[in-house]
Formats: sequence, C-alpha cells, structure tokens
Amino acid sequence: MPLHSITPLPHGAILGLWRLTETTVELLPQLPYPTVYQALYPAGRDPTRAAQWAAGRLLLHALLPELTAAPATLANDANGRPYLPALPHYAVSLSHSGEWVAGIVAAQGRVGIDVELIRGKAQKLAPRFLSEAERADAGDDAAKYSLYWSAKETLYKLHSRRGLVFKEQLLLDPFWLREAGELTAHLLLENSRSQHQLTYLRPAPSYVLTYCVELMNLEQ
Repeated sequence: MPLHSITPLPHGAILGLWRLTETTVELLPQLPYPTVYQALYPAGRDPTRAAQWAAGRLLLHALLPELTAAPATLANDANGRPYLPALPHYAVSLSHSGEWVAGIVAAQGRVGIDVELIRGKAQKLAPRFLSEAERADAGDDAAKYSLYWSAKETLYKLHSRRGLVFKEQLLLDPFWLREAGELTAHLLLENSRSQHQLTYLRPAPSYVLTYCVELMNLEQ
C-alpha cells in the first residue's frame, strides 16, 4: 500500500499523501465499509479517476485514526464538498492529480488542499484565472502557473462557495518559488475581504501542492 506520508500540522490537522501505483481492482477490496462505498462508487468513470477516488478514501481512513477512533465514512454534499456525516464538526479536503492523491483532515474549522501536475495547460489558461499582476509575476515559469492555480483551488475549497471569479475574487501576492513556502491569498467578496495564509510544497519534481488550515476561532 503506497501510503507516502502522514504529517501532523498545527491546530490538530493531519496531512496525508498517497502515491498511486495500484489499479481500482487492487484498491477497492482494501476499502473499509464496503457496502457504503460500493453504493457511492462512481461506476463508468475513467479507470485512472476511479483509482484516484478509491485511493482518496483509503488515504482518509489512514488519516482518521490519528484524530479519532470513531467510525466514519466519507460522503459529498450537494456542492461536491467531502464531509463526514458521523463527524459533522470535522473538516475534510481531498485532491488528486496524476499519480498523487492528497488529503487533509481537521477536528474543527475548515481546510483546503490541492495537488497539481505541472503542465503547460495552466499557462495557456492563465488569462481565465489569473489577474494581470499575477500573470506578470508568473512570467514564463510553468511551475509558478500551476502553483497559482493550485493555490486558488485550495482557497476556493476552503471558502466553499460556487460562482467565484478566480481572476478577480481569489488573488495572491507575488512570491519567490521555492521547494516549500508560504503564500498570502485574498478573498474578495461583495461585502467583505479576508486574507489567508497557504502553505505550498513539492511532493515530487513535476508536482505542486498547496493547503490551508483555519480554525473558526483562530483569532480569539
């Protein structure tokens, strides 16, 4: 089972990485609660996507014992956001790209995570999701474009609100790209603005990953 790592984070959160090498046929028998997940299994999905789906749930069940012994299964709400019906105060976020599956769980608050394979596609689509200032900062660096996209996906998952305009409402400060670091992001809504700190790392040379953990009472 290629569980790559389990990493405790501040504020009682757990980060996990799974390097996907198995097929869906190999993964599905490993899932706990087979009756539940058999009913939720996305039949007809592309084999790679189906394997990522199964690995994501296996990763979740590897992370949960770090926080609780309570039994729980993963579901998705009407917006597609993952949650644990048996543990309503817990926060969950999952992501997958290529051979990497990433997950983060916290006992309270809210979380977001996104992993991306570095591809030229992000640079081609940049006018759709980056502001002019962000595009200028990214220059011709394909990794930076993918990191911008990943960070905005993480912030989108953290906020969990449909209809956000990425190039106008999810904005990042310029940054120097390193192997790991922090990003400052801004969420601009109709009647409010908020600032968020995201962490990024490189799980492999061709991938970027971003995540954020926020407690609801973090400023108290």
